[in-house]
Amino acid sequence: MSPSMFFDTRMFQAQADRFSDRYRVVRYDHRGQGRSASATRDQLDYDTLTADVVALIGALDLAPVVFVGNSMGGFVGLRLAARHPELLRSAVLMGTSADAEDPEAAAVMDQLIDVVAEHGVAPVIDGVLQFMMGDTTLTDPSRVDVLAGVRELLLSRGPAYADAAWHIAHRPGVLDELGDISVPLVVVAGTEDHTYPPPKSEQIVAGVPHAELVVMERTGHVHALENPEAVNDVLEKHLASLGI
Repeated sequence: MSPSMFFDTRMFQAQADRFSDRYRVVRYDHRGQGRSASATRDQLDYDTLTADVVALIGALDLAPVVFVGNSMGGFVGLRLAARHPELLRSAVLMGTSADAEDPEAAAVMDQLIDVVAEHGVAPVIDGVLQFMMGDTTLTDPSRVDVLAGVRELLLSRGPAYADAAWHIAHRPGVLDELGDISVPLVVVAGTEDHTYPPPKSEQIVAGVPHAELVVMERTGHVHALENPEAVNDVLEKHLASLGI
């Protein structure tokens, strides 16, 4: 399980709780984030992060895996599925994109990145929350604890996180690699995702004819936290379809 930008293994706690009695659930932090070692900007590109996962799967003798990625984890998952199908049983990718970042969106992100590089996330916390959270999570009292937990986590993220964020804004697209994906692929879109709305998921599915699209209501960009039971249900159904 591969997390979103700024997040760490804790974002998949509900999934670990649901499935670890039947499966080996491995959650990891990207280099430069969470409890993984720090890294310089030139070591945080997506080819390197994909190579990290290849090495992790090999070191733990996990193949073939069901790879689950949310947002940034989805960037890695698409590259892994296209380039290393022998390591995967399937992939479930949520709130992600195969395209390069839109230039206008990249320019907005660059402004946020400049602030984070100086001061950490705190000065731009409201803007980052708008990127990350759906309207329901931002306004519904029933999700106040989720929103508070995400706010607390983001406020703990210091200037070093700017380097990883820069690679989101400036990553190359992999649309031309989608046709190389041969493993089963489930692509999950949130109806309230302000960062990669459903057309980004539809674009992936259009490039991978055997892919399945799941549209999740009342969900923004961080599916595993905002709508954990719905994510668990998607995973339950998918694992059953694989017969494992």
